[in-house]
Amino acid sequence: MEMRELMVPAAQTATRIVRAIPADRLGAPSPCPEWDVRGVINHLIFWTGRGATAARKEQPPQGPGEDHDFTADGDWAGLYAAKARESAEAWTDPAAWEGHTSLTGTAPGMPAAIIGGMLFSEYVLHGWDLAVATGQDAEFPQEMVERAYAHLVETAEMGRRYGAFGPEVKVPEPAPLLDRLLGLAGRDPQWKP
Repeated sequence: MEMRELMVPAAQTATRIVRAIPADRLGAPSPCPEWDVRGVINHLIFWTGRGATAARKEQPPQGPGEDHDFTADGDWAGLYAAKARESAEAWTDPAAWEGHTSLTGTAPGMPAAIIGGMLFSEYVLHGWDLAVATGQDAEFPQEMVERAYAHLVETAEMGRRYGAFGPEVKVPEPAPLLDRLLGLAGRDPQWKP
């Protein structure tokens, strides 16, 4: 199964996790040292909201900036669900993966397959971040983990250069693939709040 065919299920998995976060856990720490749960949710809403326009090779939507607190606006879980669904559905189009695109609107952008893979990996990685930060099940279908891992093997170093990932956390080879994916993305698979 191609990554584009897994976009909607990955978005649904992340949405399930976001919808189960109680409002009183927004200030809880997350595995991302610079963000609490609120910060991860705000990051997801902002960048996922740009995913559909990136898939269609359009300029990103106008609206609040990356520093906006979407959790203060009301139904943040519903907002994320709508943006995740729209973005995932847009990336099911094979044409979305061709050419170059950008989440920021700057040309020439990056190869569309890199952007699509970033969005897909965010569903898995930040889904895991939010699940473990709020005491939820952090399991993902194996095929999703395999696709995210294959993408990160090729792009993790670039992600580190841009500050998206911390230093790799070494995880032994016999560890589950999800643990190795997390380590590659600079996360400690044993992290606890």
